[in-house]
Amino acid sequence: MDPIAPADAKALDTALTEPSAVTTDVPAAPGGSGAAGLRGRLGPLGLVLSGGISVQFGAAVAVWLMPRAGALGVVSLRLAVAAVVLLVVCRPRVRGLSRTDWGTVLVFGVAMAGMNGFFYQAADRIPLGAAVTLEVLGPLALSVIASRRLVNLLWAGLALCGVVLLSGGGFGGLNLVGVAFALAAGGMWAAYIIFSARTGARFPRADGLALAMTVGALLMLPLGIADAGSKLLVPSTLGLGAAVALMSSVLPYTLELLALRRLPASTFAVLMSLEPAIAATAGFLVLHQALSGVDALAIALVIVASMGAVRTQVTGK
Repeated sequence: MDPIAPADAKALDTALTEPSAVTTDVPAAPGGSGAAGLRGRLGPLGLVLSGGISVQFGAAVAVWLMPRAGALGVVSLRLAVAAVVLLVVCRPRVRGLSRTDWGTVLVFGVAMAGMNGFFYQAADRIPLGAAVTLEVLGPLALSVIASRRLVNLLWAGLALCGVVLLSGGGFGGLNLVGVAFALAAGGMWAAYIIFSARTGARFPRADGLALAMTVGALLMLPLGIADAGSKLLVPSTLGLGAAVALMSSVLPYTLELLALRRLPASTFAVLMSLEPAIAATAGFLVLHQALSGVDALAIALVIVASMGAVRTQVTGK
């Protein structure tokens, strides 16, 4: 999973509304009554949900591809293809960048590579819905810490209850290595949030994202080659890897950028809290990973906790 949106409202307001500043000439969504107003309100929501569906079904395809190329091989293919596409589209300027600019991009790229690498290792070992649910704990913890409001302890406790339910009281039903990878991915997601905001503040358009994606691809490619070797050059593997890159990076980034021109960042963050449910659905439909009633309840608790934390953060501001 490579969610473009964090669950931390403060970072969202900086990182995700930055592109909107470049597109201030885009008219706001119609606010009138009737069909036109309804289309104006539902349009951005549809774009965000479509992006989320694309990300998680792309992750399901990636899991399906892993027996051919390995988890690291799939990650390297995804990041490499996405980097090439972003470099061609954005053509970022590299001259005149300060040492701080390069440092920000490098750390952002490391966070991106770690987030994807750890998550795909987790998804190779535990169900997709469980992996995303555990990963979401990273942004949720960041949101709770950033808000410094007592009510967010309630949301943290609710999320903890969900994790306990998901673990069956001790993660006996889940691969412990997969759980560790998912939690590590959550920590890298929190770092991704912070440096996404800093990169957005220092670079125009998506230039910083393109450079960071390139850094992530260069970091993961040697690991992917070591893991999969010549399997990465099989045409069908390359084709599926390109499909994963388009579904999990290029398409959702584009849809979300369009949506954020008319959608408040706080609403965007709440919608991103639905990622575990979308992931569980993708896992069921593509990978035939069934959920028990207890698993579904656990995922629902984490979703509610994430939504509550975001709304509390925005209300506090």
